[in-house]
Amino acid sequence: MTGSNRHYVLAAGGTGGHLLPAFALATELERRGHHVALITDARGEQIPGRPDFLTTHVLPAGRFGKNPLKWFTGARAVLQGRKMALRLYESFAPSAVVGFGGYPSLPALLASSSAGIPSVLHEQNAVLGRVNRLLAGRVQAIATAYPEIERLKDKHRAKVALVGNPVRAPVLGLREEEFPPLGEEGLLRVLVTGGSQGARILSEVVPDGLAMLPPAVRQRLQVTQQCRAEDLDAVRERYRTHDIPAELGTYFEDMATRLGDAHLFIGRAGASTIAELTAVGRPAILIPLPIATDDHQAANTREMTRAGGARMIRQERFGAKELAKQIMALADNPEGLVKAAHAAWNCGRPDAVGDLADLVEGFGGADMMDVIRVGANNARGASQGVRAGQNAARERGK
Repeated sequence: MTGSNRHYVLAAGGTGGHLLPAFALATELERRGHHVALITDARGEQIPGRPDFLTTHVLPAGRFGKNPLKWFTGARAVLQGRKMALRLYESFAPSAVVGFGGYPSLPALLASSSAGIPSVLHEQNAVLGRVNRLLAGRVQAIATAYPEIERLKDKHRAKVALVGNPVRAPVLGLREEEFPPLGEEGLLRVLVTGGSQGARILSEVVPDGLAMLPPAVRQRLQVTQQCRAEDLDAVRERYRTHDIPAELGTYFEDMATRLGDAHLFIGRAGASTIAELTAVGRPAILIPLPIATDDHQAANTREMTRAGGARMIRQERFGAKELAKQIMALADNPEGLVKAAHAAWNCGRPDAVGDLADLVEGFGGADMMDVIRVGANNARGASQGVRAGQNAARERGK
C-alpha cells in the first residue's frame, strides 16, 4: 500500500496478448489501493479474464492496413476515440495512462499526451509494435519484456525499464517447484500447444517427429496435445499408429498443472508462452508463427535459445526429421533436460507485474487530484518514474 489512492487508466488492444498483462497490472494496482479503468475496443471487451472491479470503456480505435482508401476512416475513428478519452480523463483524473499496444491504445495515449498526463508503454514482444512505435516519442517510460528490443530508436532507449511480462498466478506458483523427476526408465511428458485454437502444422508434424525418436526414448513418451477440433480424429489415429500414448483436446482448463508436469514443451513463441515457460523453467522446442507482425515471435525466442533453454525451428524447416533432431539435441539424456530447464528458469522475470506497478507508481506521486499537466513537469516525471521503477526492481531482486 502506498498511502495515497490514485487513478490509473490502462489501454490495450483487442487481443489476449495485449489485454492479459493489462488485467494483471490492474489487479496489482487495485491491490495497492488505487482505482483503475480500462480502455479497449469491442473485441477487447469480450476477452475473458477481466477482473470484476475493472470498469471498461469501449472506444473507437480505427485500423490502418495496407489499403490507403481505408486510412481516412481509421484516422476519423482515432480522432473520435481521442475525444472520448479526453472526456474520461476530465472526470477520472488519472495520474498516468499505461498503453499495452494494439490500435485501441492509440487514441488513449494521444489524449494523455495532449492533456499532459504522464504515459507509460508496455511492450510484450521483442520487437516494438506498430502502435508503440508511433507513441514512443510521446511517452515518459517504455517497459519492456526482453533486454533486446528491435525497432526501438536509440533516442528512446533512455526511457526503457526492463520488467518482463506478467504471468498468471497459477503458473507463477509453480516457479519454486522442482523440475519433475526424470530417470532413465521414467516417463517423458511432452506438452504440445499452438495457441487457443491449436495449430494444424503441429498436429501434422509432431506425432511423426516423436515417432522418429530412438526406441529407448519413444517408449517412455506420454503426450498431451492441444488440437483444432477438426484435427482431433486424424491426430489420434497418428498417435495410435505410432503406439505413443497421447491425451488430446481442444482446450485444457488445467493448463498450468500440465505445464508444471511437463518435461518438454513444443509450440509457438508468443510473448505469454515464453513468459510462462521461463517462469516455471521448462525446456522448449519453439516454432515461431511465420505471419506474426515484424516476425516478432522469432525475436521472442532469442533470449531463451541463447541461454540454452530452448531450440527454435523456422516453420519452413519444421518437419518430422528436424523435430526429432532438435528434441534429441535438447533431451539426449535426463541431465540435458534438467540443464535446459534451469537455463529457461534463469530467463524468467517472476516479479514482472510488481516491477511494472512500481514503475507506474513512479508517476503521479502526488495525490490523485494533483495530476502532472505541465510539459516541463512531464519531463521531470519521466526521469523520476523510470528511476523509481528501476530502483524498485533492484530492491525486489535483493
